[in-house]
Amino acid sequence: MIRLVLLFLLPFTLYGSKILSYNIYDRTDRVDVMITFDTPYEGIIKQSVAKSTIIIKLEEASIESAKIKQLSSKFLTSLSITPMAGYTQITATVPPSVQLKASKTSDSYGLRLRFLAQTMQANMPTEKEQASGNLLQTLPTKKGEDLSMSYYIVIATLVVGIIILFFLKTKITSKKQNSSWLFNPNQTPATQPVAQPNVPANNVSIRFQKSINEANTVVMLDYGEQSYLVLMGSSNILLDKFTDDKPITEDEFEKILQSRHQQLDEFLRVENHSHKEPFQSYKEKASSISYEV
Repeated sequence: MIRLVLLFLLPFTLYGSKILSYNIYDRTDRVDVMITFDTPYEGIIKQSVAKSTIIIKLEEASIESAKIKQLSSKFLTSLSITPMAGYTQITATVPPSVQLKASKTSDSYGLRLRFLAQTMQANMPTEKEQASGNLLQTLPTKKGEDLSMSYYIVIATLVVGIIILFFLKTKITSKKQNSSWLFNPNQTPATQPVAQPNVPANNVSIRFQKSINEANTVVMLDYGEQSYLVLMGSSNILLDKFTDDKPITEDEFEKILQSRHQQLDEFLRVENHSHKEPFQSYKEKASSISYEV
């Protein structure tokens, strides 16, 4: 009884996968032979190359009968698939300049044999390289000096902004118990112009401020010859800076806020749904802002 079972299982141990079909696709730059198995093919693929013949051995693979195919391609002239003892042999007649690349599908149910010229394989860019090349052709580029200068300007602006925000946060903390430094407690939240005539160059003064909600306020600060637009609240974020085009009236300040309405909404959404630390969130947002010098 045991011998009968072993004899019954012997064909399955010798031939792990059976070749169900094969298809040949003749392209202008290659020839692809697609082989389909009934089960995932896990056998070993061996290849030997002669002058005009490539022999592929598929171990643990079987086929019912021999197959022969004649072609008129410049990459493959004939193909034969022959069942052997313990493996299947594929013999391809090719010109001397043709090479073979074999690859299985992701599920191992298929095997692709690609015949193509050796020079074309070495010089032909892949699909990803072609897509990357087309993308690079459409992207604008900057000169190295301009890119370096922009980088230094952004870094310098970030450093100045961090210093200003640290100074403001320290000042607000020291006066928090006495009164609100940003708001007049007897006045409803609105745009509040603050007159600062003859302000020394090293002092920070408030030009305008407006409450966005209970936790956040937009403030226009003067520091030296620069004016900074800052979103202050649980996180302090530098929105923009001005040099020659500083807002003079409340209407000009309101127009600036209206032009940045979408930007302010985005910062507030990030603040409500993010658990990041304020300083880390500020660095990520401030690094994406373009500044006008």
